[in-house]
Formats: sequence, structure tokens, C-alpha cells
Amino acid sequence: MPSTSEVDSASTSLPNDQRFANPRGFAATFSTTGSVDLTGPFFQSLGTNGRSCGSCHQPADGWSITPPHIQALFDRTNGTDPMFRTVDGANAPNADVSTVAARRAAYSMLLTKGLIRVGIGIPADAEFTLDAVDDPYHFASAAQLSLFRRPLPTTNLGFLSTVMWDGRETFLGTDHCNHTNEGGKCFESVDPFDLADQSNGATLGHAQGAQSLTAQQQADIVAFETSLFTAQIYDTGARELTANAQGGPNHIFTVATYYGINDNLGDYQTGAAFTPVIFTEFASWAGSPGGGVGAARASIARGEALFNSRPITISGVSGLNFNSPFTPALPASFTGTCGTCHDTPSGGNHSIVAPLDIGVADASRRTSDMPLYTLRNKTTNATVRTTDPGRALITGKWADLGKFKGPILRGLATRAPYFHNGLAKDLDAVVDFYDQRFGMGLSAQDHADLVAFLGAL
Repeated sequence: MPSTSEVDSASTSLPNDQRFANPRGFAATFSTTGSVDLTGPFFQSLGTNGRSCGSCHQPADGWSITPPHIQALFDRTNGTDPMFRTVDGANAPNADVSTVAARRAAYSMLLTKGLIRVGIGIPADAEFTLDAVDDPYHFASAAQLSLFRRPLPTTNLGFLSTVMWDGRETFLGTDHCNHTNEGGKCFESVDPFDLADQSNGATLGHAQGAQSLTAQQQADIVAFETSLFTAQIYDTGARELTANAQGGPNHIFTVATYYGINDNLGDYQTGAAFTPVIFTEFASWAGSPGGGVGAARASIARGEALFNSRPITISGVSGLNFNSPFTPALPASFTGTCGTCHDTPSGGNHSIVAPLDIGVADASRRTSDMPLYTLRNKTTNATVRTTDPGRALITGKWADLGKFKGPILRGLATRAPYFHNGLAKDLDAVVDFYDQRFGMGLSAQDHADLVAFLGAL
């Protein structure tokens, strides 16, 4: 069982299913090209500051980045690696980085939570204004709010319906299928144009590129990203997740998916009714006998069943209970399941563009290292305090305040901390958040089973 925690800097490729260690065991990536090529434009410095796409999307971190590896990189280079650039790696672009100690302070959000600073201003035609800013780094203003966000993984992209946490790289009306699985069925939700535009924007922004990528470079990056499938493949308790089960990355490629699959109001292509049974990968482990490995496998199966069937009273969610685009409108309170918001089979994200506000950016959950913004509605004079206005900074709509897309759930164990702002340090904290936010009433066993299941994805 070859495994590692990092990629050898001299490597030019990774074999399929190379194992990388994480807190729950090992994850692996499967590429439809036969191996993971580490030499293409995804890993080339195409800007001016030494960064590549691979700087913030590491194979060992489920194609995102994690604080332990960022901290190790800082220590090896005294904070001079291209990862550490003030344009977005620092807490403010004007931060002092003249000494090692100064750099450690300047890059604290990146080092401790793996957060990249995204600078977005309030649109000129927005339905709101910025009333007040409490920024511990003394930079943010209406011209450029500082938004601290986790890099989303560049793998399993066939499940995507929305590109970027705030959807700013999703262009509706262009979705079509350019990627099929081995059965010839569509494995694509988001249009390649969206991903190509995102790759160019990242090069011009994060890598401070002097010129746009060529069409070929964009196409090569998109082809690389969409060839990757990542999942947990080994669990420290349950061991091989492919043993009489469908864990691991190779199974994902066989799953057909498309935009609007299993939507709550009906499947976009087939018209079939929504089913809350989102995952069945570990159903065969239900009732596994004995202790040790058997008990661990049974726990994962119970967690999967809880995810699929546990009733949840959903209320107070902007984008569902109110400010919802759905027709007919959903009620102010209704009973759902985890699959209500994570409806894509085997992927666990939302299968259509449906940003939601579940309260992650609320002022009540603000930590002292986060800026806090007070926004005022131009018409009603109502105010909202938030650490990140989310989708509203793209649309200018008051109704979109605090809304974000949900992430694909595969490979979760590889990329703590969780949520767009790293609010949850581990999967235990994720389950605690949902238990408290929606009053799920989980027992200690329920909690443990859900964590075991999420960690096995």
C-alpha cells in the first residue's frame, strides 16, 4: 500500500490510485488518461509571481490546500515560496512581509486555515451600501472587501453545477455535455467554458499574469481538471473502502450525472421525482458483524443511512425557505434530509445553481480574525452584519447576501478545514454545526457514524 503525504518535487507524473495520507486514512486520485501528468500548464507558472494552478490545488490535499502542508512549506522556505504572495495570500495586500516574523503574521489566515483573500468591491448598482467595516487588518473598504475563502478542489468536476463559492464563474445557458463515462452517459454539469474562464481569471489574478492564457492553455487545463476523480480509498478503521463496497475514486467515473439530476422539484432530464437516497456506496456494509474492522464498516453504513434518511426541519435558509427561485415556492419550514441541499447522487453537492445561506457567514459566528461588514438596504434601510456577503457581491441583490454554493462532498477527509471560510476545523465540527443549526438531535453514536461516513467519501 504505497502512500505519502506530499508529492515528490522531482516527479513528472503520479500513478493512478497513488495514496496520500490524511486524518482518516488515505485518499487517491484516478485519472482517465491513465496517470496524473504533473508537467502540463496546470503546473506551469504562467503568471508573473511564480505560482501555478498547482500552488493552491495539491494532489496530496485532495486538489485543495491544507494548513499543515502550508505551514511546512512556510518553514522550508521562510515564507518565500510562490504560495506566499501578498496579492491574496496575505491578510491584506499592503501587509509587511520584510522579515520572517512579519511574513508569519501577514500570512496567518493562510497558515492557520488555508484561506485565500479574495478582493471584491460592492457593485455600483447594488441594492445595498457598506455602512461599517471592522477589519482587523485595516484594509477592506467598499472598493474592495476582503473575503477569506478556501480554495475549492479541482477534481470530481463532473459533479459541478456552479464554479466558485459565489458562482462568479458560472455562465447560465451554456451547459452541454462534452465528457461521457465509460457507458457513454453524460458526466458533466458545468460547461467547459466556465472552467476555462476560471483558469484564465485565476492566472490573471492569483498568479498576477501579464496576459491572458491562450485558448490551447485553457483547453489543456480544463481537460486535465476534468480527467480527475478523487475519493477516500482507505479508512484507518474500516480499511479498504473498495472491499465489498464502492468506495475509492474509480467507482465515481462510472456514475452518470448531469445538470439538474435528482433536483428537489424533479429531475431536469427524466422528470423523475427527487429521492433523498444520495449515496449507496457503503450499503453493503450494513450490519457488518464483529468488532474492529466490522464495527468500523457498520458505522460508515449507518452514517450513510443517516445522511439519506434522517429527517431535518429546514427553516431560516435564504434560497430555500425565502428568497428562493423555486416554483412553486418552498414553505417557510419543511422536513427534508441532508439530500435536500446535497442532492447530486454520489457527489453530494447541489445539482443546479442554487446558492444558499445557512448562516456560516453570520455575525454571530464571526471569529476575531475575520472582518465584519455592516450592509444597509438602500430601499428599506434594514441592516445585515456578515463576514462575507457571498453571492450578493456578484449580483448586487440584497436577497443574495450570505449565499454560497455547496461543495462536492467526495474527498472530504483530505481538505480540512471546512465551509467557505474554514469555520469547521474538522468533520466533527461540521456535524456539530448542522446538528445545532437544524436541531437534528443527534446522539453520540449518530454523530460518530456521520463523521465516519463523511470521512469515507
